[in-house]
Amino acid sequence: MLLEKRAILERVLRQSTGLEDVLLSEGGEHADLATTIAFTLAKQKKQAPVKIAQDLVDELTKHPDLKGIQVEAKGPYINFIFGAEYVSEAVKEAVKPGYGSLTKKGIRVVLEHTSANPNGPLHVGHIRNSIIGDTLARVFRKAGYGLEVQYYVNDMGRQIAIVVWGFDNLDSNPLAGEKEDAHIARVYIAANQEIEKDPDITQQVNILMQLVENGDPPTVKKFRREVSRCLDGFKVTLKDLNVVHDRFVWESDFIRNGYTDRIIARLRKLPQARDEETLALDLGEFGFGNKYVIRRSDGTSVYAARDLAFHTWKAANFDRVIDVLGADHKLIAAQLQCTMKLLGEKAPEIVHFEFVSLPEGSMSTRAGKFVSADDLITEIRKRAFDEVTTRRPELDEETRKSIAKSVGLAAIRYDIVKVTPEKSTVFDWKEALDFERQSGPYIQYAHARACSILEKAGTFTECYDLESDQEIALAKQIAKFPSVIEKVIAELHPHILATYSRELADTFNTFYHFEQVLRSEGKTRDRRLTLVRAVQNTLKEALETLGIDAISTM
Repeated sequence: MLLEKRAILERVLRQSTGLEDVLLSEGGEHADLATTIAFTLAKQKKQAPVKIAQDLVDELTKHPDLKGIQVEAKGPYINFIFGAEYVSEAVKEAVKPGYGSLTKKGIRVVLEHTSANPNGPLHVGHIRNSIIGDTLARVFRKAGYGLEVQYYVNDMGRQIAIVVWGFDNLDSNPLAGEKEDAHIARVYIAANQEIEKDPDITQQVNILMQLVENGDPPTVKKFRREVSRCLDGFKVTLKDLNVVHDRFVWESDFIRNGYTDRIIARLRKLPQARDEETLALDLGEFGFGNKYVIRRSDGTSVYAARDLAFHTWKAANFDRVIDVLGADHKLIAAQLQCTMKLLGEKAPEIVHFEFVSLPEGSMSTRAGKFVSADDLITEIRKRAFDEVTTRRPELDEETRKSIAKSVGLAAIRYDIVKVTPEKSTVFDWKEALDFERQSGPYIQYAHARACSILEKAGTFTECYDLESDQEIALAKQIAKFPSVIEKVIAELHPHILATYSRELADTFNTFYHFEQVLRSEGKTRDRRLTLVRAVQNTLKEALETLGIDAISTM
């Protein structure tokens, strides 16, 4: 409903003012929507903004398309307040299955996220990428886009060559019960220790890199085997985090299919190309100090060349290309975007994120100092089980474990996604599991409360004629959900949905505190139960779009 009303107001304001940007925004506590357009018009008309605002209100109040919308001037600001029909229609929509879904769009989107090097387990730093990416993917699907989610597998870089060297030269037998990615990490760490003791091993690693690029069958097989082993471990972790990829795209494929050779040939023709011992691009005219290296002096391509080949392929097959990358990739990502434009190709949109850490400190796979995502999941489930047991000791152990699994998932995903990607964050165990504060379990608890109310209520006749201030405030919060989905898509900021979900839970809890629901009677009971059903459905859709289980009991 809010999307429709906004579209109507934008159209009418454009007609009335002749301006394309009508500066329509959320109205805060005093209005549903508002505009500061009088300030823009004041510069044109050489009149006071207050007078312009009042004149415009007088005109808009008479407009037939704004029937049911209260238009008022507050000084130079113009407020729009929606009436009873708006809230009634909003609740009618919100009780329908799939509420918040937008119309299907004929736009193909490819979203790449996680893409961690397969040389050890996913750690806490990696999973912010996974959770931001997976949440964006769920929002894109909710918004009606055709979407493919990809994991770009680095299967031929130096780190993988070190892993392969380790399996060839060290004791690499798996330990009893050792997860595949943990096994890879152990060998990788041991191999790095050997390289530190004997730098000559580096030459053996370089030879492996040359062999794999030249397509030597035994070497290619070794690289593929060890990387696949690590990916098997990753997939277990990602499943525990409720993260899904549609396709794993292998970096080496862009060597085998000729894409990398073709992109290098195109790059050599650019005026910025510097083909000396190495092939590099001088992007100094665009503000980059370091050369963008494409090919080494030994003739092997670097990651950047294969990445350009990959992105050229994506640009040819999708309408919109989005990458989720850590802040440490800002330089190389900007060089990639610049080079794609020089080639006349569609440059990717990039969502950069700062890192998440634990109070325990920083992480390094190479040094063997990291907190794996598996360890985080295990610990959060244990703490969630203890919390559920304290709250619901009467439940059997299996039920408590099931609830704890969902609560633990909510704690991790929400705590990571609630912060805008540009800000670094520390995962706080206690805050993430707080049922009473700004957490995933808090939102789950509001949903479970709504389910409990509806279960106790039994049958009732749906009624959409809301009256009290608390009822209307809750209905208007519910009505925002589809516009929140659209805003996340526009800004590529999934924390907007996290914030909305928590605010909806807050508004529902306030409503429940002030208004009798089950003890009310007649039409009052029917409309409040209808509102609870709308809340329950909206919270369900919001939680599932966040990748969180909408459980009915806690």
